[in-house]
Amino acid sequence: MKLSEMREKSIDELENAIIDWKKDLFNYKLQLSTHKLENTALISKTKRFIAQAKTVIKEKAAANSQAEVQNA
Repeated sequence: MKLSEMREKSIDELENAIIDWKKDLFNYKLQLSTHKLENTALISKTKRFIAQAKTVIKEKAAANSQAEVQNA
């Protein structure tokens, strides 16, 4: 998923995606430990997706709080 696609999603959708990615990451780590994971780059890509989604969530939360302050 691209960063621009993440920015279009809502906070709830991003949180659900993070949960799914964490499950995938856990499975990748298990496969790695049992030597069944062929593409080890999936681990770092999944970690990057999680970090990017968390960053977008924080950006949206900050924008929402600024909008509330301006409206008050």
